[in-house]
Amino acid sequence: MTTPDPSLELRQRFDQRMALIPYSRMAGMTIATVDGDGVTLHQPARPEWSGDVTRNRIHTGCICALADTACGFAVGAAVGEAGNFATLDLRMDYLRSADAGGDLTARARCHRVSRSVAFVTGEVRQPGSEDAVALVNATFMRTAGTSGGGPRRALIPDPGLHRVSPEAHEAASQATHPAIPEGRSPYVDLLGVVMHPQAQAGPIFRLPFRDVLIGNPLLPAIHGGVLAGFAETVMFMHLVATNAPMGPAIPKAVDFAIDYLRPARPVDTYGQGITIRLGNRVSLVQANLWQEDPQRPVAATRGHWLMPRA
Repeated sequence: MTTPDPSLELRQRFDQRMALIPYSRMAGMTIATVDGDGVTLHQPARPEWSGDVTRNRIHTGCICALADTACGFAVGAAVGEAGNFATLDLRMDYLRSADAGGDLTARARCHRVSRSVAFVTGEVRQPGSEDAVALVNATFMRTAGTSGGGPRRALIPDPGLHRVSPEAHEAASQATHPAIPEGRSPYVDLLGVVMHPQAQAGPIFRLPFRDVLIGNPLLPAIHGGVLAGFAETVMFMHLVATNAPMGPAIPKAVDFAIDYLRPARPVDTYGQGITIRLGNRVSLVQANLWQEDPQRPVAATRGHWLMPRA
């Protein structure tokens, strides 16, 4: 009598789970390996992944979305189930640019799982290269969305970020101005990000909701990687919009960190950045993301950006 292979059964459950995630399905993500050491995901090249056609490099938000998905499945591999896990925070270190014409693979490993929290690390690569594209560190909460977590604590808005007035939020909800010229950044075009340029502290950006942006179909909630990609777009477009003309170059992400404060519901999401430090070579930007209420952010983010040379 043949003994069932637990890893094969888990792989089958993971494949079924992946097929239920609209964003991952749209992106063409597939599970390459599942074993005791973690999970490897594959994402095929697509023209829409480009973040800067002039430099032929993948938008770092696309890389972040793949890494976030891989980390979530790594938690599932560690506990032996394709359960429901929510990202608490995630940090990306971008070691080098990824060619827009190449596939991506993400390998993630869960190092420890407690009753409530799991800790994961991983890396993103492009096949054919020995050098990693990015490193990821993430923390996940188990059994997200269940009723046992008790009431949520009230959040105090970050005093370092500009408070968005209801009037500015309403104006941004009507914005139709493209965040970047069409065709310049296909991934931004894919997300459909638009901008309201006349806000007091810099432009407000809007991510229009679409079903393909869902990452958790059970709640439902927008994919955490999509929020990260939107936040990174807010950051570099904030730098472009609030500084002297930079020419054709777009600032390049050095690192990025995001804290997920509450699930992002299936509605439009807004973001606004603030420059913490503007340097000749490297700048630091923060951005808050919110939905109906600017004072109840769904995510808080920060990142360093390599400024283009004049």
